[in-house]
Amino acid sequence: MLEGSNKIGKKILMSGGGRCNFTNLHSDPTHFISANPRFCISALSRYSQWDFIELVESHSILYHEKTAGQLFCDDSSKQILDMLRVECERARVEILTDCVIETVSKEAHFELRSNKGLFSAESLIVASGGLSIPKMGASDFGYRLARQFGHGVLDTRAGLVPLTFTGVTQELTSALAGVSTPVSLSAGNMTFDDDLLFTHRGLSGPAALQISSYWNPGEDIAVNLLPTSNAEEILLAGKAAQPRSLLRTVLGEHLPRALIMALQPVLWSALAETPLAEIRDRDLRALAEKIHSGRLRPAGTEGYRTAEVTLGGVDTTELSSQTMESRQHPGLYFIGEVVDVTGHLGGFNFQWAWSSGHVAGSVA
Repeated sequence: MLEGSNKIGKKILMSGGGRCNFTNLHSDPTHFISANPRFCISALSRYSQWDFIELVESHSILYHEKTAGQLFCDDSSKQILDMLRVECERARVEILTDCVIETVSKEAHFELRSNKGLFSAESLIVASGGLSIPKMGASDFGYRLARQFGHGVLDTRAGLVPLTFTGVTQELTSALAGVSTPVSLSAGNMTFDDDLLFTHRGLSGPAALQISSYWNPGEDIAVNLLPTSNAEEILLAGKAAQPRSLLRTVLGEHLPRALIMALQPVLWSALAETPLAEIRDRDLRALAEKIHSGRLRPAGTEGYRTAEVTLGGVDTTELSSQTMESRQHPGLYFIGEVVDVTGHLGGFNFQWAWSSGHVAGSVA
């Protein structure tokens, strides 16, 4: 195994806040993005989350479920890395770090020229990842190699990445930096219900990261600040029960106070000091509609610098879905993030790495 970095498993060690969200109980094709959405079905079924969980348990690694099927180590991400290292040792895999690949060619066999010497092999598996987090060694090596061998590469962009804003919206998010609240975010035909985190530059947190993979520049995202409640019922009930109360008092039972104070000049400045009893029902309904269906237009994203994954990649129509092998060059395989298969947040991308790697390794 030729590793370009000075250490193996850097992304494993940093993932999940140091506890590695190594898979998800709900790993199925609906949680993956690809121009060829059926491509991932075979690999995910042939080596599933249950197979990886069995491997984890065989190494006596304790784990727990957080939200939505996400599995984390009880102790440390290092346990997953140690497990993989032990499995490599059992298979007598030699790992060379700080290995710079200079050229790759194929005659009778694949030949790789590197700073560690010349290597020849019948099979070559490309597991080079994408462009996300370049400070950890991410590069376009895998894409360049795919093109060298005649494979198409679909346009890449940052995924699972914070959204950025400019102008008044950025001033608002900056003022709320550090505030988190459960929301529903929508872009295109996708909606995610999860926590939203305001930052100095825009929006982050699980909801924003998820929707970033579906948002396209120039488009709006829809924001529902009370996804599990009915704002109209809250306001009308508040008017009946607390007629002398103000809007911020009633809403303060359902939204963070800092968010209410920041939104007040934007959504109900004219009614800020008006008791609920003096506000017309139709005005309360109009405010409820704004709470449930706000719209924001991001200026962009934080980019690959902070992105967890890279969307796009090696065109899957030119690979076998059962083995990940090139249809053009027998013995050449592409697995993991370098391929045009991207998972949602929550352990899905690790599972794609395990599944695609396993099916390729089983035949290579």
